[in-house]
Amino acid sequence: MKWTRDQVAARIARDIPEGAYVNLGIGLPTLVANHLAPDKEIFLHSENGILGMGPAPAAGDEDPELINAGKQPVTLLAGGAYFHHADSFAMIRGGHVDICVLGAFQVSITGDLANWHTGAPDTIPAVGGAMDLAVGARRVFVMMEHLTRTGEPKIVERCTYPLTGVRCVSRIYTDMAVLDVTPAGLTVVDMVDGLSLAELKQCTALEASR
Repeated sequence: MKWTRDQVAARIARDIPEGAYVNLGIGLPTLVANHLAPDKEIFLHSENGILGMGPAPAAGDEDPELINAGKQPVTLLAGGAYFHHADSFAMIRGGHVDICVLGAFQVSITGDLANWHTGAPDTIPAVGGAMDLAVGARRVFVMMEHLTRTGEPKIVERCTYPLTGVRCVSRIYTDMAVLDVTPAGLTVVDMVDGLSLAELKQCTALEASR
C-alpha cells in the first residue's frame, strides 16, 4: 500500500499551478519535471543558474554542458535561459520562487525541515541551496519516503537531525500520504488507496487529523 516514486512525483506535479516558478531539489524532486502537463506554463529553476528547464533528455540526447544543480542532464524549453550562479541565488533570496520541492531526512509537526545532514560521522554534509530555498521560496513542498530503510518514521514530533529551516514546510508528500502543515498540526489531504488513518498514524509517530 504505497505509491511509487513516479506516482508521488505526478501527485506533486498536479498541485503546481499555472505560471508558477518552481525549484526542484536534488534527488527525488527532480522526477517532478517528467510529470508536468505540457499544456501548463511552469518555469523550472535550478540553483546553478537555469530557468525554463524541461523534462530529462532521452538517452543519447544528453548535453554535458546543460545540467541541473544535481549534475543531471536536463533540457531547456523555448524561452529558457541560463545565467550566473549569484543571480540565481538573488532570485531565491528575493522571494521570486513560488514553490520549491525538497527531499528530507525528517520533517516535524510544525514544519521544521532537516535535509542536509544526519549527524553520522561517515556521511558528508550537503546543504547546497536548501537553506536559501527553505526560507526564500514562498511555499516549501517536501517529497520523501514515509519511513526510513529501518522502518522509523520520518515525520516526527521534533527533528533530531540538524535543521535546514524552522517552520518552513507547507506540504509533505510521501509514498503513503499527502499532508498539510497547519497551525493546528498535520492535516491529511490524500492517502494511498487501502491505507486507513489508523495505519497512517502508526507510521507517523504523531497524531494527524483529516
